[in-house]
Amino acid sequence: MCQLLGMNCNTPTDIVFSFTGFATRGGLTDHHRDGWGIAFFEGSGVRTFVDHQAAVDSPVAELIKRYPIKSQHVIAHIRKATQGRVTLANCHPFVRELWGRYWVFAHNGDLKNFTPTLDGPFRPVGTTDSELAFCFILQEMRKRFGDTLPLLADLRVALREIVDGIASHGTFNMLLSDGSALYTHCSTNLYYIVRQHPFAKAKLSDEDLSVDFSEVTTTHDRVAVIVTQPLTNNEVWTQYQAGEMKVFVDGAVVD
Repeated sequence: MCQLLGMNCNTPTDIVFSFTGFATRGGLTDHHRDGWGIAFFEGSGVRTFVDHQAAVDSPVAELIKRYPIKSQHVIAHIRKATQGRVTLANCHPFVRELWGRYWVFAHNGDLKNFTPTLDGPFRPVGTTDSELAFCFILQEMRKRFGDTLPLLADLRVALREIVDGIASHGTFNMLLSDGSALYTHCSTNLYYIVRQHPFAKAKLSDEDLSVDFSEVTTTHDRVAVIVTQPLTNNEVWTQYQAGEMKVFVDGAVVD
């Protein structure tokens, strides 16, 4: 299956270190060679890069490793195709607009007999179960709240119900963000870490690369990283429980 990487911070931060290790799993240290993508929220805009090439072979991935784009909300994905051909249209993350905000979504898993009726404006462009699930989530949120953006607490409850229904069809590890919060759900494998003062040195598991975060941060910084499998071998990562949903705001868990 695919792998996910998310970042949520209280101040704009680059993801070069984490993405360098993550991208290696796209065909070198793991077999996820069927495309990749990454999205950065920047204010009300989203900067998105996707490629149907394996991340280890992609010149675009090399750009991301070398170009320190700073963001408070990042979602990345490397694909091992289970449904849908290896094409650009099937590469995550997917982006749509709702309530005057961009929403970004990526999924790891495989849904069986998931054939919801889509009767609103959200329709898949590609042929993955993932994009279908994303369109269904947005459709159901709009049905519940109309044209008005709900409070975070209300949206969290609604998403919990919608996601539980989707997850009943199979594996549904997912990352979803509107640039104000990062919503995460685990069916099988998902881990997170919150880095904050006092910062320490971290070493990647998939690359011979380390960084001392105390040299590149301030005492006020807080960064949450969410990933399918831990990226470093000298830090303590917290594993999600099956069926668990967590919401991150400003680098901290709020649920």
